[in-house]
Parts: sequence; structure tokens; C-alpha cells
Amino acid sequence: MKEVCIVEFPSNLGLKEPQPGKEPGVKRLPDWLWKHNLHKAIDPKDILRLDAPKYTNIRDTATTILNANSLVDYAREQAYLINNLLSQNKFPFVLGGDCSILLGAAIALKQKGNYGLLYLDGHTDFMDVSLSETGGVGGMAASIVTGNGHHKLTNILNLSPYIKEENLWCVGNREYDDEYENEIRNSAATYLSLHELRKQGISNSVQSFLSEIENKNLDGFWLHIDADVLNDSIMPCVDSRTPNGLTYEEFNELTSYLFQSPKLSGLEITILDPDLDATGNYTKDFVENISNTFNQFKN
Repeated sequence: MKEVCIVEFPSNLGLKEPQPGKEPGVKRLPDWLWKHNLHKAIDPKDILRLDAPKYTNIRDTATTILNANSLVDYAREQAYLINNLLSQNKFPFVLGGDCSILLGAAIALKQKGNYGLLYLDGHTDFMDVSLSETGGVGGMAASIVTGNGHHKLTNILNLSPYIKEENLWCVGNREYDDEYENEIRNSAATYLSLHELRKQGISNSVQSFLSEIENKNLDGFWLHIDADVLNDSIMPCVDSRTPNGLTYEEFNELTSYLFQSPKLSGLEITILDPDLDATGNYTKDFVENISNTFNQFKN
């Protein structure tokens, strides 16, 4: 694997307030993971940080999206940073933040070539803004980066779509609602719900994805890991809890296949909220599992 660089994007711009006057705590995730030794375990060549603009709970009038202008400005800065790392043939190991941090990475990937995206998440995040009760980009990130939605966010630097819709694999959703799922079902993306992932088998599913990356001759792929893809019993410290989810055994099997691929260009971790893990025990387990699996293929 290439030289690993940890990149910290401590953003909560894509989420609503959990209660009036209180910001989402996920912006503290990079520091929380540092405290629980992820950085030490990964042992990167470098650690970079880009702080997010100030959070507000105000919807933009043009887009009806929370923090829209700040998200655009932040995405531009994120893209510049990640583009530089990719140009140096380094591997960005990105720590969010909420799922809106995907915008910056996706823009950088578009600037570099034609990439795929494996979106490993307990939700599709392929929601049209008209269906969103909150206006939070965190619930629309996969849709926005594939060109769906208001041009203010989908066409930053005139690069829409950042990821071609047919190069998106949305994996692990367990919010089983037809209106919600039909958004991704009716797209050109590949959709594997948690049920379908288990039905097809993790190995078969991942190999199909990797084969598609090769057959399309894509320049690589990005891995999005939302902590809420894990079973609620082992990862309850997320903003939108849903029953069921991947066990660590399943999660480690799936990510191990991806970490082995030379086409993996970078990854991001999102949504684990320190405010919801008072003892840190859930975070410790997460750090142990992700770092042990990643380090098997790092060197």
C-alpha cells in the first residue's frame, strides 16, 4: 500500500442539531479517535487537519440545505488537500465528521480521473432534498456526489458529477422503506441492502465490485465507511440508530477484501459521535477492529 496520511475533517455541517442549541458532537471524532489510539495504531507518515467553518442550524434559502455555503467552501478546501495527496501517490485515511465530508474527496477524485465509490453505510444517503425533514447533506451525500440535487453543491468547480452514478455501489442499507429505497433503486447505481449483501455473500459481493472497477478500467475507488453500518448493539453511538447491522466479523471480512485491492485510493470514516459513547468502550472496539484489519495490508 502507498504511504498513509491521516487527514482530519472535523465537520458536523451536514447534520441537524440533536436538540435546540446543541451542535452534533461528531465534529470531535478525529480527536476522540486520537484519544483511543487510532493514530498510533495506523502510524501514518503524516497527519493533516482542516477545520470546518462555523456550524449553524439555518437552511439556505436557495437549496433548503443546512450550511450550504459553508459546505461548498469547505469542500473546495478539502478537495485541494486530497488532490495534493493523491498527486503525491499517498493514501488519504480521512477521519470525519459527518458524511458531508465526502464532497471534498469526490471533487478531488474527479479532478484526478474516473473513480468508483463504495458507500458502506447503514443508510443509502441517496435521498432527494424534497424527502429530507432536516435538510442535512449527511443524508444526501451519495446522491449529491453523483450529480443529483441543487447545482450549488453538485457542480462545485463545474465538475458535476464528481462520481458517475453507475460507478457508485451503495452497500449495507437497512432502512427498509420503499419510498426511501426507490431513490437508489431507480438510479444507475448498484444497490446492495444489508439483506441482499448477506444473501449474495460478502466475498461474492465485493469481488463483483472489484471486477467492475477493473472491467471499467477505472482509475481507482474510494471507500466510505459510516460507523452506523455496524450492528446497533456494537455501535449505538451514531446520530440515526437502526436495528440490525453488520457484525465485526462481517465488517472485517468485507473491508479486508477492499484493503487488499491496489485500486483502493483512500477512505473516510464518519458518524461515530463521541457525545454518545461516554465510556469510550464502543470506540475502543471500533479502533481495534478497523486498525487490525487495515494494518494487515498496509505494509
